[in-house]
Amino acid sequence: MHIETLKVFCDIIESGSFSYAASQNFVTQSAVSQQVRSLEEKYDCRLIERGRAGVKPTPAGQILYTASKEIVRRFMELENRLREIGSVVAGSIRVGTVYSVGLHELPPYLTEFLRNYPAVNVHLEYLRSNKIYEDLVEGKIDLGVVAYPAKRSQIVSIAFRHDELVLVVPPDSQLAKHNKVSVGALSGQKFVGYERDIATRKASDRILRDHGVKPQYVLEFDNIETIKRAVEIGLGCAIVPRMTVENEVSRGTLKMLEFSEGTFTRPLAIIYKRGRELSPAVRKFIEVLTHNNGAAKPGRSERAERSSRSERVERATPDGNRDGTEKVEKLA
Repeated sequence: MHIETLKVFCDIIESGSFSYAASQNFVTQSAVSQQVRSLEEKYDCRLIERGRAGVKPTPAGQILYTASKEIVRRFMELENRLREIGSVVAGSIRVGTVYSVGLHELPPYLTEFLRNYPAVNVHLEYLRSNKIYEDLVEGKIDLGVVAYPAKRSQIVSIAFRHDELVLVVPPDSQLAKHNKVSVGALSGQKFVGYERDIATRKASDRILRDHGVKPQYVLEFDNIETIKRAVEIGLGCAIVPRMTVENEVSRGTLKMLEFSEGTFTRPLAIIYKRGRELSPAVRKFIEVLTHNNGAAKPGRSERAERSSRSERVERATPDGNRDGTEKVEKLA
């Protein structure tokens, strides 16, 4: 029996999904099914039951899972210690982040990390913020990168960087004649925004409320890409992180306005589970993110390089998709 098979089995039980376990271990779903069958044949008993609620362990499967979890944990600790002695940083990293950060903030850091540590595979998964915290606690991911980090006893938070929040409007809007706008001048404007439970939406509402503006939301979405498309076709204005709209502003499909009151920012943080032993690869990734992070900003050449980097950075949506496409309707 291989340790990798036990890890795959643990991932199936924890996620309730064969496809998710496959994406986490960089194998096909059929390979995962074959590994489960080999375990059931070896022990001559059924280990997993499938139902409407998903995949669940049988009593025998629960016994195997409990023991395997500890075996996998101890084995990973051993690997980490041995890799620290050696000179090569290798392995895989599972990173959970919201869509706007993963697409618009992380690429320059990923480029630098993969250039310096080519033996590491980075699995980038787009999740809602609350799911990132849950998956960290459950051990499904190694790191999270979130906006407006929440204080939780089980989570360690490391400051990453700050986004500038700006207003975007359609190019033919009356507001588009200006480069700056007062927050108070937005009274009566129609807004397109994030859904109400998303931290960036709460922060935007707080800015408006503090300046006596009651926003009129005509549309609410859970991802930045749909918000931008709605603004482009004239359905309203939106308060968004500057880096998420650089491409549209350069193409002229959106007009960006700064706030005359000053700069409003969105804090980003790297988070991981308290007490978890971080692998050398994870620690090096944190070092890359936090070292001189104010200087790493994607320019035109960086954006052009993203497609060539995709074969080494696995991107997965919550359903375990790994074909390199982002399903924006499900992402924060």
